[in-house]
Amino acid sequence: MLTVYGIPNCDTVKKTRTWLEKNNIEYAFHNYKTEGISKDRIKVWFESLPWDKVVNKASTTWKGLSDEEKALITDEKSAAKLMMAHTSVIKRPLVEDESGKAVAIGFSEKEYAEKFL
Repeated sequence: MLTVYGIPNCDTVKKTRTWLEKNNIEYAFHNYKTEGISKDRIKVWFESLPWDKVVNKASTTWKGLSDEEKALITDEKSAAKLMMAHTSVIKRPLVEDESGKAVAIGFSEKEYAEKFL
């Protein structure tokens, strides 16, 4: 079973969940806002995705950081610290497979069809 990480009111997360349900693909939903995210989980994601793809630099949260704060995000360690403190800066949704490996980030109907159907 897949795990979808995100926040419920995000349009991209809604599209993902709708697509999975339409295609009868079971998933668990992890809400960053209420459940947070652990350093260990982020570390696992970085094994298959580069940290700079997981940090959403188009997010309102990122844009709200000072230039000094942004300049401090230079590697996996600093990115993980930021993501734990500000979960809204994590690109959404992030989808894990049953083994816990990050297999998709964002939503693309074509990519999802190739990976999950």
